[in-house]
Amino acid sequence: MAEVVGLIAGCYEQITFGYRVKPGENEWTVKADFTHHAHTATVSVVAASERFVVTGSKDETIQVYNMKKRTEHGALLQHEGSVTCLEFHKSHLLSGGEDGLLCVWSTKKWECVKSIRAHKGHITSLAVHPSGKLALTVGTDKTLRTWNLTNGRSAFIKNIKQNAHIVKWSPDGDNFVVAVNDNINIYKLESASVIGTVTNPKRISSLKFLNNSILAVAGDDETVRLCDVQKAKWVCEFKAHETRVKAVESLNMGDYCMLATASNDGFIKMWKIHLKEELESPILLGEVNTTARLTCLAVWKPSSVQQVDEEPTSEATTSKEPQQLVKRVRVAAEEVVMEDESKPKKKKKDGGKKTVKQ
Repeated sequence: MAEVVGLIAGCYEQITFGYRVKPGENEWTVKADFTHHAHTATVSVVAASERFVVTGSKDETIQVYNMKKRTEHGALLQHEGSVTCLEFHKSHLLSGGEDGLLCVWSTKKWECVKSIRAHKGHITSLAVHPSGKLALTVGTDKTLRTWNLTNGRSAFIKNIKQNAHIVKWSPDGDNFVVAVNDNINIYKLESASVIGTVTNPKRISSLKFLNNSILAVAGDDETVRLCDVQKAKWVCEFKAHETRVKAVESLNMGDYCMLATASNDGFIKMWKIHLKEELESPILLGEVNTTARLTCLAVWKPSSVQQVDEEPTSEATTSKEPQQLVKRVRVAAEEVVMEDESKPKKKKKDGGKKTVKQ
């Protein structure tokens, strides 16, 4: 296991903060690593892979940082309006924005290989299935949309009659959750139907699966709550901050889970949680005060540290179950392809904005 991991946070003050964290048994040591002021508006979303960190902003740009070379890679320009969601999968990055566009980027050359009009309104959240075969998006057009990334088509559109703002897959890909205001609807992949609903006391701001059944939930208050999605009930809660919690992230540390929380109070905190049958209150491992109003959070880790939502999936999950959902095809739409970059590509005209590198 690597000795050092990273915490990356964005804020209303347009700054991206990076911290190097050295794990200990009962205390994690936090040291400032970098700050970047590359955006000209609020940093709305951050995502991390083993090599890159990307931040999206209301200034319509995505900034790219190479964490191994410790360099700024430049800005990606494709969206018109705020960038609302970012997610890596292997050698690709998916982005969504207020313009309703779903963009697929190659992280090898940082080119936009596809840009489609995914929603009639804003895209509020996206999630890639652990197999890489499916992606989900939700938006302000009150739809949940499934994208088949294997054959490159829209697989299914579900009218959920409300504006959802978060969607997340479970690590094994068997379930996904959709947040609408203060409600969390729990879906079974095989049937694509709701199997349970839990209600948070406040509007939900962030969700993170700690394992296949336990979901960490942050809302517009100082409390973090843990939900068992298999039973659709709350199993633990604790006061994490002095003001509302904006983001939750996690790392699987073997015999326990590290839960990171970020708040409007400026603090990033790290908590130890033993994911036992009877959950106990988390133990504070460490904290740092950024003095900024935080909006988003990501955990950056070298390849030897495995994140909770990247646990290996079974063959049944990666090969069979996505196809079961794809069989529910109702609407064919534009292509959105994660292409095999070893194969020759046809030249395409790109009428949108171009990628800018520094």
